[in-house]
Amino acid sequence: MSQTIIQKCETAALRMTGQRRVIAQALENSDDHPDVEELYKRASQIDNKISIATVYRTVKLFEEYNILDKHEFGDGRARYEAADRDHHDHLIDLDSGKVIEFIDPEIEALQEKIAEKLGYSLKGHRLELYGVPLKK
Repeated sequence: MSQTIIQKCETAALRMTGQRRVIAQALENSDDHPDVEELYKRASQIDNKISIATVYRTVKLFEEYNILDKHEFGDGRARYEAADRDHHDHLIDLDSGKVIEFIDPEIEALQEKIAEKLGYSLKGHRLELYGVPLKK
């Protein structure tokens, strides 16, 4: 990531209140894809005066300014990650809801090949795989 979430907010000239900074910090420290409720839990551990409404408003604002990417993996919860992360795809465990990030050069090459075969130059894509563990 070239800039932290807080730096991206400052670059976008967003007013960074103390609570917005706490929410940005909680996002920055995430190595998963938290939904708003999980993000609220994390942020309220840092500042117990943060309300869930503040988290909702802040996440929406960060999304509008392309600081966060919103993902909907079919479980009814919107989840978030920093928007400028390196490209990766997702495998969603349907049993646990866990989101596994992966990069596969063969898949990337195949997507390029398919786009070219259809007469297109690929400019981006989003791949989400859904599955259950083979072994329980």
